[in-house]
Amino acid sequence: MCGIVGVVSHQPVNQLLYDALLLLQHRGQDAAGIATNHSSMFAMHKANGLVRDVFRTRNMRTLQGNSGIGHCRYPTAGSSSEEEAQPFYVNAPYGITLAHNGNLTNWEQLKQEMFKNDRRHINTDSDSEVLLNVLAHEIHKATTGLVLDADAIFKAVAVLHRRVRGGYAAVAQIADIGLLAFRDPFGIRPLCLGINETEQGAEYMVASESVALEGMGFRFVRDIAPGEAVFIDADKQLHARQCADNPSLNPCVFEFVYLARPDSVIDGASVYATRLKMGEYLAEKIRREFKDGEIDVVMPIPDSSRPAAIQLALALNIEYREGFIKNRYIGRTFIMPGQAARKKSVRQKLNAIASEFKDKVVLLVDDSIVRGTTSREIVQMAREAGATKVIFASAAPPVIYPNVYGIDMPTRDELIAYGRSNEEVCREITADALVYQDIDALKRAISDVNPELKNFEASCFDGVYVTGDISKDYLDKLEYARHHPKAAPAEDAARSQLNLNLAATEG
Repeated sequence: MCGIVGVVSHQPVNQLLYDALLLLQHRGQDAAGIATNHSSMFAMHKANGLVRDVFRTRNMRTLQGNSGIGHCRYPTAGSSSEEEAQPFYVNAPYGITLAHNGNLTNWEQLKQEMFKNDRRHINTDSDSEVLLNVLAHEIHKATTGLVLDADAIFKAVAVLHRRVRGGYAAVAQIADIGLLAFRDPFGIRPLCLGINETEQGAEYMVASESVALEGMGFRFVRDIAPGEAVFIDADKQLHARQCADNPSLNPCVFEFVYLARPDSVIDGASVYATRLKMGEYLAEKIRREFKDGEIDVVMPIPDSSRPAAIQLALALNIEYREGFIKNRYIGRTFIMPGQAARKKSVRQKLNAIASEFKDKVVLLVDDSIVRGTTSREIVQMAREAGATKVIFASAAPPVIYPNVYGIDMPTRDELIAYGRSNEEVCREITADALVYQDIDALKRAISDVNPELKNFEASCFDGVYVTGDISKDYLDKLEYARHHPKAAPAEDAARSQLNLNLAATEG
């Protein structure tokens, strides 16, 4: 789920990259990094923490150059090590920095191949470092003579697509050569292109979400297509080519449900508009299951469920109220590792307005229910505030399968809906009733906004893994590794607690 950005400008890009990362901060709050290119030299600074905390004036001054890339990371199991903050760097060929959003499902196999066949050493357990080394190796093989041109780069990306499996969007800077951006052949993770026309000529930006382009004054041009690579050379000329054999667009539905900002447009669909549609379809289901007048008030769990809750209340002609006030200085509970941390943070994050709950039947609307810890705490808060009955509605279907493409839903036993009926989940979160969105309705909500979107990556809901390489054995192995991290030598024990062998889902 991380946020990535790349910029080619006529002016220094350090401030541009910093500000763009602030606009992408919702995609990752664990670590941040920027790498800039000045002539043949790279400058880089990265560390754990929010963007505003990682970069100080002294750091920004060192980030010289008119092109560069940036990254913000969200924490997953074992990936909180500062060594695995991005961008990553290799010095051959030419020198390349890379930032990556997603997860490679065959990263362990590639890591072994890199060492045995390609003679490349991977220093961390990050799949992003593996992706960088695959790219570097293929660029080296594709280069003839001393000149690296767009054709060689696109040839390297084409081979990368054939070797790499999973969901990935990446930006890379090749020293004194140009900026490269590419997206996996299934288009799972988002990536878009923007342009800024200046007196000196065109400037380009690529980013995970359109909001980063618009906030920086760049005009949104288009989404980068599945399997496509875009290269901006040292003369600021843009080259684009399809590099995959059989590309197909399967955007991650969870981007629309929760991950992306509502003011972004992903693959031609406004995130805000899709969430309104989710509310409309959820209202249809609630109308079938509840009598008129049974519900007194509709309340969102702020913030990402608000559009769905507003539209739902409007469709049902039920009063809409804000019953929970959010402390915006607490991080997202979904991306906080550990159930205890999530549970503690809920009451720090939300406070109930008792007068809005007292003696009312309340319909609470959330974007989704993943682990259920947050939902249970919120239901209890509503009861404590005086609600006579609490009905819980999810704008997304039950999350019952692991996500292997870059979202931290890696094991079944962490998902409250896995192996449970809706009635059992309802009891677990202590609600009086529970309503889930239907999977077909969720997909229609997105297709209604952009009818060209017909296929989706919705594996956490329907168990269909679009890359075709995920088996039950793979999921069992992932789950076992999650619960049984590999032992390390005694002198590395302290480090291993931060750098477990599952940083594969870092992006």
